[in-house]
Amino acid sequence: MAIIAIIGRPNVGKSTLFNRISKSSQALVDDLPGVTRDRNYARASWDEKSFTIVDTGGFVSGEASIFDKGAREQIFNAIEEADILLFVADGRAGLQPEDSSLFDILRRTSKPTFFSVNKIDGPEQQGRLADFYALGVEEMYPVSAAHGFGVGDLLSDMVALLDEPAEPPDEETQETRISILGRPNVGKSTLVNRILGEPRVIVTPLAGTTRDAVDTPFERDNGKYVLIDTAGIRRKGKTREKLEKISIIKALQSIDKSHVCILLIDAVEGPADQDLHIAGYIQDRTRACIVGVNKWDAFDSNPKSRKDFLEDLQYRFRFMPFAPILTFSALTGKGTQKVLPAVREVFAQYNSRISTGILNRGLREAIGAHEPPMVRGRRLKFFYATQASTRPPTFVLFCNSPESVHFSYQRFLTNKFRESFGLDKTPLKLVFRGRNQRDS
Repeated sequence: MAIIAIIGRPNVGKSTLFNRISKSSQALVDDLPGVTRDRNYARASWDEKSFTIVDTGGFVSGEASIFDKGAREQIFNAIEEADILLFVADGRAGLQPEDSSLFDILRRTSKPTFFSVNKIDGPEQQGRLADFYALGVEEMYPVSAAHGFGVGDLLSDMVALLDEPAEPPDEETQETRISILGRPNVGKSTLVNRILGEPRVIVTPLAGTTRDAVDTPFERDNGKYVLIDTAGIRRKGKTREKLEKISIIKALQSIDKSHVCILLIDAVEGPADQDLHIAGYIQDRTRACIVGVNKWDAFDSNPKSRKDFLEDLQYRFRFMPFAPILTFSALTGKGTQKVLPAVREVFAQYNSRISTGILNRGLREAIGAHEPPMVRGRRLKFFYATQASTRPPTFVLFCNSPESVHFSYQRFLTNKFRESFGLDKTPLKLVFRGRNQRDS
């Protein structure tokens, strides 16, 4: 799929245009310059042609902060991989020296480059284009990313350079979506870069480096994935700035978009209450989960200390018994080769479908091993079961008194289903219905 990269100075409206083109609210948008730091990818289509649109951080030349330098590196990576470059300038601010510097860089690439001037809200404001003709641009596109003015004409001319539309992807070949979650500075971005094998997102020792939830599609071992790096999730009481609050909301929203969540724990600091809160968010949304213990190389090498640590971790996360625990060092790469195979195994279970015959045989075996209890002098009876959906596997069990199923017997059935059907690494949902109730 062709890649179109959006390039420009800080605060010219790149992320707003990205959201407009991708028909999403994926990119974090704020009046504060420098909100976007990493590359952000989304699929988009226009005139029946599909492409990948890439948002980038604002280009800052000369002496720059550690974040600006990281964003600049990400911009150059985006320029290198893009098929088409979309330059965005600010019509209200007029031509700036950094516009000229950046446009010179793009001109030297010899790649198709489209020059758009944003914040032009209608034909009456097109006089704002005059400054930009000094760049020697043959054709300029006045647009309003916020209101949509001119964006259609720009897209039509860009996609005219693309090949004919490809067949839509098969439902079965759609990607596995993996979000990396955790408190600030536990190594989420380092793990993303380690898995991808390239400096895909900015990494610094400073907490709060990642602000947006950054999606990165990739392929590995004939599998398609989207890796989502997220901002660190701090306790509500410690979150005061508006931008950080929005970043945390987007991190939590990434759980909803995911199939598998990797919750990172800092081995040196040990598990904190906030880690359990984040796990609770994952549990509430019934997503598959892997607990990743990062910085394991910096932890006490004594075998007993390591054993005690993992046993304590398992006890703390006992409400998610299906979540496997992996230990590794994202910085050195030691142990990280286990991550994707674990994701594949977890997702396979999360996406499992059990045939009705096998499911009911398992139900009979469970009832035979532990007969349902008496409820108000009446024996609880189960008639049959069916699987309603996957992601997670959801089973509907028809019985004579659904409201009387005690949570302890529900837990017993859940554990027996895990054991019988090899579903020990995924959340399960059991729904109880009366015999005459429709399965809905």
